[in-house]
Amino acid sequence: MWRAPTLDHLVALSDDVGIAQHAIYDVPNRREGYCTDDVARAFIVAVTASAHARDRETALELGHVYLAFLLDAQRDDGRFHNFMSYGRTWLDEAGTPDSNGRAIWALGFGARFASRESWRLICTNRIDRALPHVADLEDARSQAYAALGLVHAFDASNRRHRTIESALRKIANDFTARFAAHATASWDWFENELTYDNARLPEAMLRIGTVLEDRTIVALGVRTLAFYESLCIEDGTFVPIGNAGWYRKGGTRARYAQQPLEAASLVDLGLAAEAATGDRKYRRLAEAGLQWFYGRNSRGVVMTVGGGCFDGLEEISVNRNMGAESTLAYLASAFALVQPGTEVLRIAR
Repeated sequence: MWRAPTLDHLVALSDDVGIAQHAIYDVPNRREGYCTDDVARAFIVAVTASAHARDRETALELGHVYLAFLLDAQRDDGRFHNFMSYGRTWLDEAGTPDSNGRAIWALGFGARFASRESWRLICTNRIDRALPHVADLEDARSQAYAALGLVHAFDASNRRHRTIESALRKIANDFTARFAAHATASWDWFENELTYDNARLPEAMLRIGTVLEDRTIVALGVRTLAFYESLCIEDGTFVPIGNAGWYRKGGTRARYAQQPLEAASLVDLGLAAEAATGDRKYRRLAEAGLQWFYGRNSRGVVMTVGGGCFDGLEEISVNRNMGAESTLAYLASAFALVQPGTEVLRIAR
């Protein structure tokens, strides 16, 4: 039995502009500034946390800051900046494809789940402004991030927004084509290499297939989930593909430089699969992702302190900095498995 996570470190990382990208141990490293990637993640966490009894008002205050950042990040043409200096100056003309995808994800999530009507209206409006550029996203992960937001925006429209429906169908078709191009008898995957945030790819297919009521898309999500699970679950323990080399078809998979975002994406993948299929076994997969943070990992190291999370698990050490990405991965995972309005999280051991 675990208590819902505290927002203490999230508050420490945040100010009236956004959330600091990096930290030195548990202290924000201001010279690194802010990025839309992290603020988008933070907005999702704030919206989710605001549905719980614990720290509700704090979550709403943070969400207000994060949404204001996303509004400023969106350019007149609908795309998003990514990097901002600590002095509040945008450092790029346009952000990376991933940051644009994550911004769409956050806005779609807000359009569906934000408790304040004004936030839902703003998010819906800004999704519409960003929609023309979804077709420009070509990388699988940036498409997946956008899809995760668009499924929520589509639900928020009572599944009547035909432009969003078309965008989701295109992304699903692109993923199906990738799978056909790269899969073999022993490699059920969309690419020839597993790199970062891998579980987001089958999750996107599961969520698209669910909202479009397309069992073929769901089936491909389930198939690629099974392949990923076969690689990364060892006796019930999640061992993600490490950043120190990743895993190319025919090669040797990296086991370390394990990143918290991998555990977070496994949590969401398991929950998406449970929602798509009705099979409770996938809840155990989600729980394996959360337990990685609490010490059920390949080194038995607890990765969380005071609502923050260490930045990486190495073979003989831990990166003890607690930056935004890792902390938000932990918080998103924990809140995903807490029932709204409660303060207790139950983990199957």
